[in-house]
Amino acid sequence: MIVVATADFEVYHGVVNELRDRGVTFTTIELDDELPERATVVVSADGEDPPNPDDAPVVRADPDDPRKAVDEVVAVLRGGSGRTVVGVDPGERPGVAVLSGDMVVATFHVPLSDAAEVVREEVDDAVDPLVRVGDGARLQGAKIIDDLEGVPVELVDETGTTPYLGTGARGMGDVLAAVNIARLSGERVDSRTIEPTAGELQRIKERSREAGDANRAIDEDLARRVALGDLTMEEALAEHRDDGA
Repeated sequence: MIVVATADFEVYHGVVNELRDRGVTFTTIELDDELPERATVVVSADGEDPPNPDDAPVVRADPDDPRKAVDEVVAVLRGGSGRTVVGVDPGERPGVAVLSGDMVVATFHVPLSDAAEVVREEVDDAVDPLVRVGDGARLQGAKIIDDLEGVPVELVDETGTTPYLGTGARGMGDVLAAVNIARLSGERVDSRTIEPTAGELQRIKERSREAGDANRAIDEDLARRVALGDLTMEEALAEHRDDGA
């Protein structure tokens, strides 16, 4: 049983709301109450001294980040190692999955420009974190890896990681692939240098023609900068217009 024992108003409400959102059973007590016999983990604020005669694990919750405490609580309950591993299925909207031990504690489906920042927030302050990035979508994957300088990253063979999606599961493929990627070992990398192919540049030009208001494609130099992540498509189109092309 999860026991929330704190006098901190913000910690109490943050943790309780997170637990309720996840449908997790818990109870709350005052700091001077006795700990229930079935208590398996105690949540308290930093600096508090909750009752704990049986030496159950105590998770310290930050009022500004109650979700992180609840992630740790869930990992304790599931018997996981608690190591934070983040899987990334790269693409224009990468899927991101955060695992604590074997437990999936958070998932995201975000624009490419936001992916590295989301990952950094998830590994911030984690003990021995690891990020695993799929080797598909080469250009997008290379941008994510390069934007994660200083974070331990493995490049993973993502073959077969996207599952069959049944009725009602549309849009979940990238996230589920990210979960599978997080569970596969890969090769440690610090960066990934990719030179866009002629076909990749042509596809970016075609996308720019569709996205622009003059039915004209951006030039090859701008397309290459988009491919390498130096420009967004919107920024490339703006430069294209400013140049009077």
